[in-house]
Amino acid sequence: MILGIGSDLCDIRRIARTLERHGERFTHRVFTDGERTRCDGRAARAEGYARRFAAKEACAKALGTGLSAGVFWRDMEVVNLPTGQPTLRLAGGAAARLAELVPPGHAARLHVSLTDDPPLAQAFVIIEALPVPGAG
Repeated sequence: MILGIGSDLCDIRRIARTLERHGERFTHRVFTDGERTRCDGRAARAEGYARRFAAKEACAKALGTGLSAGVFWRDMEVVNLPTGQPTLRLAGGAAARLAELVPPGHAARLHVSLTDDPPLAQAFVIIEALPVPGAG
C-alpha cells in the first residue's frame, strides 16, 4: 500500500548561487557527509546537490510533515543501492515519522526517482508499506 507520495522541482541555478554565496555553511546544514563527498567529487556539482535537495523536499512531503515536526534536512540521506538506483536512508525525526506511518506487520520501502534537465532538477518519492511474511 502507498503511504505517501512527494515530488519537488528545484532550480539548479539557485543551488549554484547558494553554493557560491554560502558554500560549506549551506552544504553542512542540508547534506550528510556522504552526500557532500559524492557531490563534491563531480564536475556537475550543483546538479548533484540540486537533485538531492529536491529528493529531501519530496521525501518530507511524502512523510506528510514537510520540514517540521522534528524532520530535519540531514535526517534524509540520498544513497545508492549496489545497482546504482537511488534511495533514501532516514534517521532521527524522519525515521520516527516513517515508523508512525507504517502499519503493524509491514515494512517500509522508499522509491526514489531523480532527474535533471538544466536548469531544473526533479525528484519523486513514494513510500510503500509491504507485508512482512509471517508477521501477524
